[in-house]
Amino acid sequence: MQAETVTDTLVETDDGHSLWSDAWQRLRHNRAAMCGLAFLGSIIALCFVVPFFPFLPDPAIQDLPNKNSMPTAAHWMGTDHLGRDLFSRILHGGRISILIGLITTMVSLTIGVTVGAIAGYVGGRLDALLMRVVDILYSLPFLIIVILFSALAKGYTQDFTVWVTEITGWKHDTIAPFTGLIPLFVAIGALSWLNISRIVRASVQDISQREYVEAARSLGLPHRRILLRHIIPNSIGPIVVYATLTIPGVMLFEATLSFLGLGVQPPYSSWGILIKDGADRMLSNPSLLIFPSIFFILTLLSLNFLGDGLRDALDPKSAKD
Repeated sequence: MQAETVTDTLVETDDGHSLWSDAWQRLRHNRAAMCGLAFLGSIIALCFVVPFFPFLPDPAIQDLPNKNSMPTAAHWMGTDHLGRDLFSRILHGGRISILIGLITTMVSLTIGVTVGAIAGYVGGRLDALLMRVVDILYSLPFLIIVILFSALAKGYTQDFTVWVTEITGWKHDTIAPFTGLIPLFVAIGALSWLNISRIVRASVQDISQREYVEAARSLGLPHRRILLRHIIPNSIGPIVVYATLTIPGVMLFEATLSFLGLGVQPPYSSWGILIKDGADRMLSNPSLLIFPSIFFILTLLSLNFLGDGLRDALDPKSAKD
């Protein structure tokens, strides 16, 4: 009986740990990253859930006798120069700013990962051709191209908005804030994939030399399966980190365009438009600048802290024995 117990004890082994479970354990011990994740989740919940509650005032309703009021029980952050509830406008504007950051980053990742993976895996002349295209795009004036593309696509966007309204039966005012941003999504996403393509290319070139990839080639597996099943999944760490660091950059760029009057157009709002309005009326009503800036800055800091934490967590060299 004792011999069987000793044998069972010797046979017992620890369960293995995956890369993602180890990364999560390291991320949990990063207080800045976890605080950023918690705050980011709270902001997303506020912007995408709270506006549907009936107690929140309509951000488009004007109340001129109550303009530029201080924070009260009815208006938690006061009102703007037209008497509109500032807190409601911040939450509705946050939805647009966050959607721009997420969707544009997805477009950027889709193009960048595809180009980088093909260039790094195939190599040779195709790699050289794709990298020269990247070099050429790097030399183009990014801001001017985005502005021109948005201006040229404005008419098509209006037709698309009418078509979606007819198909779905939704109100024009509900659809227009999002369909009107499609040119901005495409323009920014189609030109912001250059950095991720270089990162993925370098990662794929390194992974392509690993033993398990050579074994997959020796088994006669098709190249597409090797890329999708063996190489790209093992490059997901740098991709995830880059995504969390790209979203704040895209949101900041949208804020810059809106500040210049080239992004989201009134009466719809984003954090960039609210900051622009606040800067124009900073002396008469400082809260119009302070409150949107606080939301915007804290969201960007949260994303940066989360990105730094993911970078450390997904780096095997940072693991401590």
